[in-house]
Amino acid sequence: MTSILWLRQDLRLSDQPALIAAVKDGPVIPVYVLDDETPGDWKVGGAQRWWLHHALASLAARLTERGSRLILRRGRCSDELRRLVEETGATRIHALRHYEPWWVRAEEEVAAALDLRLLDGNHLAPPSEVKSGSGQPFKIYTPYWRALQQHLPPPEPLPAPERVEAPEHWPDSDRLEDWNLLPTRPNWAAEFGDLWRPGEERAAEQLHAFSGSVASYLERRNHPSEEGTSRLSPHLHFGEISPATVYHRAVEDGREAGEKFIKELAWRDFTQAQMAAHPEIGERHARPDFDRFPWRRGNEAAEDFRAWTSGRTGYPIVDAGMRQLWRVGWIHNRVRMIVASFLVKHLLIDWRDGTRWFWDTLVDADYGNNSVNWQWIAGSGFDSNQFTRIMAPLTQSAKFDAAGYIRQWVPELSALTDEEIHDPDAFGARPSDYPPKIVGHKEARARALAAYRSVKA
Repeated sequence: MTSILWLRQDLRLSDQPALIAAVKDGPVIPVYVLDDETPGDWKVGGAQRWWLHHALASLAARLTERGSRLILRRGRCSDELRRLVEETGATRIHALRHYEPWWVRAEEEVAAALDLRLLDGNHLAPPSEVKSGSGQPFKIYTPYWRALQQHLPPPEPLPAPERVEAPEHWPDSDRLEDWNLLPTRPNWAAEFGDLWRPGEERAAEQLHAFSGSVASYLERRNHPSEEGTSRLSPHLHFGEISPATVYHRAVEDGREAGEKFIKELAWRDFTQAQMAAHPEIGERHARPDFDRFPWRRGNEAAEDFRAWTSGRTGYPIVDAGMRQLWRVGWIHNRVRMIVASFLVKHLLIDWRDGTRWFWDTLVDADYGNNSVNWQWIAGSGFDSNQFTRIMAPLTQSAKFDAAGYIRQWVPELSALTDEEIHDPDAFGARPSDYPPKIVGHKEARARALAAYRSVKA
């Protein structure tokens, strides 16, 4: 019995339950559909498209090694899968379950017309299984983490099948090059390849490299000048490695740092559960009182937003982060919090504007994680930082030894000392080609607190 393997953000062969189920049925037609219609405004962003091109090329090569192919189609998933069934006579579709609202809609549309078999495999535990005592999804991370531990460890990862049986006749496929996923004029992703190599093989290599330093994760993860984080986030987002695989490798360390890393992995599951329970999480405040928040609008706010996106705010740690984002499609996690807090609280610009910018520029942009994290910073989320806790970027920069990081991404400041580089203006050391602060910290803090009081009044 020929079946279709519907691939989305699960571009791997190892620990792939849907692939294993399809192989047991008989011949398999692996399919990836580039669907820009179903997601609407949340279609795959620019930086993600760069990654997607290379991830699909890598997956196609791995399938070829096992006697199979990767079929590429473009259009609405439900339409293209129906066409493939008609063309091939396939009787069943296997897929991993996804929880983004557009994928939920797509699964419903496909299941209404075809035999769709969904399995879980992209989480430590399915969101539907981690509920409160009353059967409700958790809104707060700490009780979620306690409940999740009852489902740990996840099952041992499944090995990739040695061979994937091919159908008698292959359907037509698009050429990956014709999708034009890679930027050309200009090629703003020119430096992406210096940091990233997409694909399942590279994900395994990255996990192996990180596992040797898990013991120092707790100490080094907040220091942007060091290689203290796993850099597995884009591989996890595209499903090139399963959370279960990462979990089992991380716990081999067995120390406090390993547990902290697992909690970060669990946070990813938590944001997926929040997204599943509240599909509008990327567009609406979780706390309705923030609907009255006086976000800045107009030309001046637009100019400040452009300064933020281009790394020209006059705050070196903020500018370093935003320039790193543009050049390699990623920001160190500590710096993500700093730049997000700066946009929301120093500039009083709606967190949703920042969410959209990250969606288009991050290679690891994840609807659940991205949205929940921005709402955490803004104070508008169910489980969030208090709005009144305003991060001081200059203090954060010095506290986490970001001098080397700033020199790497803001070269006009590279001649400054470690003391001067965090706040050149304070030492009268600002070079003429570096902008002054667009807003003072004390002024911004007072303005933000006044805006928040107006909401609570």
